[in-house]
Amino acid sequence: MNAQQLSHRLTRVAHHVPKGAVVADIGSDHAYLPCYLVLNGVIEKAIAGEVVKGPFESAQKQVQQELLTEKIEVRLASGLDAISPEDGITAVTIAGMGGPLICSILEHGSEKLAGVERLILQPNVHAKAIRDWAVLNEWNIVEEEILKENEKIYEILVLEKAQSRISWSPQQLLMGPELLKQKTAIFQEKWMRESAQWKKIVASMEATAQTVEIVEKKQELVKKIQLVEEVLQRENS
Repeated sequence: MNAQQLSHRLTRVAHHVPKGAVVADIGSDHAYLPCYLVLNGVIEKAIAGEVVKGPFESAQKQVQQELLTEKIEVRLASGLDAISPEDGITAVTIAGMGGPLICSILEHGSEKLAGVERLILQPNVHAKAIRDWAVLNEWNIVEEEILKENEKIYEILVLEKAQSRISWSPQQLLMGPELLKQKTAIFQEKWMRESAQWKKIVASMEATAQTVEIVEKKQELVKKIQLVEEVLQRENS
């Protein structure tokens, strides 16, 4: 992978960046995504934020190598501290982290989201955390995508600011309101895999002391299994 040829996962993230956006790529690593967006004429300007010194220096070198130092600024900062109102950021991309960490970044930098029109988020795990955050903070999920790369399944969530709080069902929060409409083969594979794993955990819990915590966790997993199986059975019937 490089700035000219992204991975399939990052190519799909790039697909959701509006043309002409001013992008902040948080956790930018080698800055491949912002470089790709500028090189392909999607955007003119970007901030690449990185909290770790090594990846920050790699991003700097990549931007210099692509001769894009006038269009992409690499900043060493934690999360959305990498941006300021003067940057005029209209789209934020965060890819390759867990859902709860992405939520923490958004929560801690919530004041930096004023003026941001779109969030393109690619959690490696626990996408539900982002959906829960979106509901609480009045962001609507306008697009979702599920894909497989190197035997791993990833989700991409595209959020835009809502006029009022959105209400989703437990099934939509868990599995994705837009993904539920599509029900692709990869979607079904993911949830068959998740359900099977949860069933194993529930079975193992049966053999342990039934503390309050174990009982509550077991009930939570059984509810999730029911939600998933309702969808999979409808699809296969």
